[in-house]
Amino acid sequence: MLSKDEVTGKGKQVEGAIKDQAGELVNNPDLEAKGEAKHLEGQVQEKAGEARRTAGETVEKADKAITGKL
Repeated sequence: MLSKDEVTGKGKQVEGAIKDQAGELVNNPDLEAKGEAKHLEGQVQEKAGEARRTAGETVEKADKAITGKL
């Protein structure tokens, strides 16, 4: 299941892509740059969420292995 950060990160990526494209369409380099930055922010947040989720899953597996509940 996706974490909150993964979902929020995806949303920011979409928002950034829209701003980037809008900036290109209306020839607005500032809007384009803000879109690219938002997209990158979303990618970082998504990856952080993936790492947090993976770490949690690993801890759960380790706990089950230690307690013999595998």
